[in-house]
Amino acid sequence: MKRCTIIRPPRDGGIRYRGLTQEQIRSVEILPVDYEIEYICRGSRIIVGPKVRKCLPNGTWTDMNQLSRCLMVCPRSWMSLENGRVALQPPGQPVEGTVLQYSCHAGFLLEGFNLTHCTKLGKWDSPKPLCVYDSNYTGKKKLYIGALFPMSGGWPGGQACLPAAQMALDLVNNRSDILPDYELELIHYDSMCDPGEATKLLYDLLYTEPIKIVLMPGCSSVSTLVAEAARMWNLIVFSYGSSSPALSNRQRFPTFFRTHPSATLHNPTRVRLFQKWGWTKIATIQQTTEVFTSTLDDLEERVKAADIEISVRQSFLTDPAVAVKNLKVFKEKLYGKKYVWFLIGWYADNWFKIKDPAINCTVENMTEAVEGHITTEIVMLNPETVRGASNLTSQEFLAQLMSRLGGKNPEETGGFQEAPLAYDAVWALALALNKTVAPLRAKGWGLEDFNYNNKDITAEIYRALNTSSFEGVSGHVVFDAQGSRMAWTLIEQLQGGSYKKIGYYDSTKGNLSWYGNDKWIGLGPPADQTKVIEEFRYLSQKLFVSVSVFAGVGILLGIVCLSFNIYNSSVRYIQNSQPYLNNMTAVGCVLALAAVFPLGIDGLHVHRSQFPVVCQFRLWLLGLGFSLAYGSMFTKIWWVHTVFTKKDEKKEKRKHLEPWKLYVTVAVLLAIDVISLLIWQIMDPLHITVEQFTKEAPKEDLDVLIQPLLEHCSSKKMNTWLGVVYGYKGLLLLLGIFLAYETKSISTEKINDHRAVGMAIYNVAVLCMITAPVTMILSSQQDASFAFASLAIIFSVYITLVVLFVPKIRRLVTRGEWQSEQQDTLKTASSTNNNDEEKSRQLEQGGESDGATKPTGRASGLACSQTHLSPESKPEPQRPVVPARTTWIQPRDGQTASGTIFLQLFQPLPGRGEAKPK
Repeated sequence: MKRCTIIRPPRDGGIRYRGLTQEQIRSVEILPVDYEIEYICRGSRIIVGPKVRKCLPNGTWTDMNQLSRCLMVCPRSWMSLENGRVALQPPGQPVEGTVLQYSCHAGFLLEGFNLTHCTKLGKWDSPKPLCVYDSNYTGKKKLYIGALFPMSGGWPGGQACLPAAQMALDLVNNRSDILPDYELELIHYDSMCDPGEATKLLYDLLYTEPIKIVLMPGCSSVSTLVAEAARMWNLIVFSYGSSSPALSNRQRFPTFFRTHPSATLHNPTRVRLFQKWGWTKIATIQQTTEVFTSTLDDLEERVKAADIEISVRQSFLTDPAVAVKNLKVFKEKLYGKKYVWFLIGWYADNWFKIKDPAINCTVENMTEAVEGHITTEIVMLNPETVRGASNLTSQEFLAQLMSRLGGKNPEETGGFQEAPLAYDAVWALALALNKTVAPLRAKGWGLEDFNYNNKDITAEIYRALNTSSFEGVSGHVVFDAQGSRMAWTLIEQLQGGSYKKIGYYDSTKGNLSWYGNDKWIGLGPPADQTKVIEEFRYLSQKLFVSVSVFAGVGILLGIVCLSFNIYNSSVRYIQNSQPYLNNMTAVGCVLALAAVFPLGIDGLHVHRSQFPVVCQFRLWLLGLGFSLAYGSMFTKIWWVHTVFTKKDEKKEKRKHLEPWKLYVTVAVLLAIDVISLLIWQIMDPLHITVEQFTKEAPKEDLDVLIQPLLEHCSSKKMNTWLGVVYGYKGLLLLLGIFLAYETKSISTEKINDHRAVGMAIYNVAVLCMITAPVTMILSSQQDASFAFASLAIIFSVYITLVVLFVPKIRRLVTRGEWQSEQQDTLKTASSTNNNDEEKSRQLEQGGESDGATKPTGRASGLACSQTHLSPESKPEPQRPVVPARTTWIQPRDGQTASGTIFLQLFQPLPGRGEAKPK
């Protein structure tokens, strides 16, 4: 920690070191932190400037920018003038360099010098003048206003407010319709915005002639002091530059009025902006002075009513190090697109460009840190071109004020923004005093009769001010019940290093006038907290379109196969494949492929309210498609296995395969699916559910998190229903595989494509058993889940259609077997057709005659299947036809009976009985 070196005492003075002996004082060179020294002066001299200095932690003494001097004091008797007034510059003690300016009241003339100076010897350089009566005076009566204008100090607002007030006085005094019998005069001092200095000046105003009818302080701290004391003298206090909310307390300040609105007027505007930008959490930091503490207390009540939370509240007395880490906003990165600062708008427009040695930031750093911040400021200059009580527009007022300031830079002139308020304050007083003339005259009084004990005149002035309403250069002037001005609020934003107006707010009506020209570093106003943006994951449209094309082509293929099968249903080869079951297979394949489209439809295509309908389409199309396609194939395999695995005593019944039994089997399987789906839909209908994933950070530098969501079709007991459906379908698939394996070596012309059906069942079963668990595992990955499920459906359908229908189409095209069964039967009697199936049929017919003898030995296991003929198409009984001599060629290992070659001509025998070879 640093220490302070000893400093030199002022001229004609010394330093008192507390707690040190004379010997220690002679040897000491460095003093510890918080050590205080006191200046003392020799003789009758007094200290002007800081009397006590304190060692600071940074190694410097307090108030080193202010000199401490030991000066002689001039006689105070020169500071009062009978029938006149004395202006002291600078205010305070009459010491070396002080100038007194004399002037006489109306009706008196000044005799002597109007100026005198205090010399180094403690004497005035000219004799005291006199005010003598002017026997020729017939002018107006004087009313005096005691004013405290802060010409220096923390807020030197008097630099512009004093000329504005004097300009208003000149206009009022020249008006014949306002106070025609009176003249207003301003007696003012520099309060330096310091309550201690203002205390001395207040008593000078009160205890020196003339009597002041009204007091006009400036700063909030000074106004608080003056307004609290003025009640003892029955004085009205009218302020032009005080914003402290504490001054709205009528019990504490019963005679206080102000044209500067209370700082709490910013709060409705701030709350309205918080609501506009959707903020529910804010953080505050304020200095622990009455004006800021009261303002923040009011803000807390307002945001609480608006359901806005103050999550962090920091405060500081003089050093904000704890609150914002030495105000290192730039160093701590508390700026940019993620932050919005609300600052008081009464600072100069270039405040952040002024280099401050106490802040380790460059002008560029400061400019970058404050970019985009919001300020709220009371509207102090009427934005409209309106001529008010003074007959001046706001722009004309500014022009005349600039002329009085002598061309000074407004940004460097303290109180320039508040000057319209000081101007309107004088007009408000003048209009109120003018309103009291008639009531007082009715009581036999005049304003000139006012004294500090007359409460009645004070009450009349209070009533007049309380009902004031006029157009001023600062806007419409009206006061609330607490004596505070009600006005609009200007909203500005720092854009590109300069302030831009972005809106106005009228708190009396709750109207926000928004220009829409606010600019932000990011895409818009930042969120009050890390915002979570819900983002639904949708299926890749490229994948959906690609799969849909394959599904569409498959649907066309299914329609072609169905049309082929229907068109050629009279062809015996097609008839022997049970075409109606194949038709069902084709229809089921088309329905299964149609399920691919709703399977890929999600919230990107339909509204959430319609999504359950899409879910039902998925379920029904896929369920019915599976039942028709797989059920018809399963039926074929089932009946082939049933017929050819019966016991020997029931073999005769193998010959008869009635189609209606096949259709009933498919209908039963279909009915089971329909009933189960209906029960599911009625008891526990499908609805939309949303799956949430781990939050993700966006690629851009934004104060948001992405919450990925995925829509699913689900029901309350989804796992139970899936378990039932998958269990039933799984058993059916396993049974189909078993039956296909058992019948792989059986040959029957009654269902001539059962081997192809078995092959299709193998593929469908394998794909389904793999797809079902994998899609459940991949359910959180919409693209993979859709691709796996849809491609499994497409491959299953393609394999089924190709295996079942392509061989039929190829056979009919290559062999030209387009004739119907009846045509083929008629041709058989006279034709010498040598194809193997015709011979097989005739052989089987011969074998079915009464007393026919079947081949024995090795050939006995190679009997050909016979096509069952309906009663309508069965030919009349005829003599059996048996081969005179038949040569059987036993198939090789791995071949089936369908591969047997028959080498023998057939001839009819004359009678019934055992066939004998020729």
